[in-house]
Amino acid sequence: MWRNTRTGWGLVSITLHWASALAVVGLFMLGWWMTGLGYFDPWYNLAPWWHRSIGMLLLFATLLRILWRLFQPTPQAQGSRFERLAAHLGHIAIYVLLLTVMVSGYLISTARGRGVSVFNWFEVPALVSHLPNQASIAGEIHWYSALALLLLAAGHALAALKHHFIDRHDILVRMLNPARTRRR
Repeated sequence: MWRNTRTGWGLVSITLHWASALAVVGLFMLGWWMTGLGYFDPWYNLAPWWHRSIGMLLLFATLLRILWRLFQPTPQAQGSRFERLAAHLGHIAIYVLLLTVMVSGYLISTARGRGVSVFNWFEVPALVSHLPNQASIAGEIHWYSALALLLLAAGHALAALKHHFIDRHDILVRMLNPARTRRR
């Protein structure tokens, strides 16, 4: 139940998938909201702290997810040859965008040489800092890659719904219930 099989996703993959999806949507909404905060707003310092902390946890979860996926079987893809290729390329793009968003966010946060505090549990050190226009360039990359990630994730969700409701494939069921796809 914990591990993937050729017929379904395991609980580890499912948990990482849905936690990542929730974090991406939540971080996007929080990031958008906090850019409009005024200096004297009580959330002016707290919202970015939450954003950075959750973002760093998502980075670690994404790295874990990539490692897990490298050593686990992938359930057999469904749909036409074109749909299977599009799904494969879409997943690669999602991972690339996830890493781009998080690394650029890290570069924004560490531009002045300070590490990133993760909920005051631990600090991720500033490995790269003081580059010319680091925060500005990383900020542009962060915004546009986050927007692209959200749009691609919406397309991913729509494709899953299409497979479920129109094609009657069990793709969505496999990502919701690890036990159900194992009974076959």
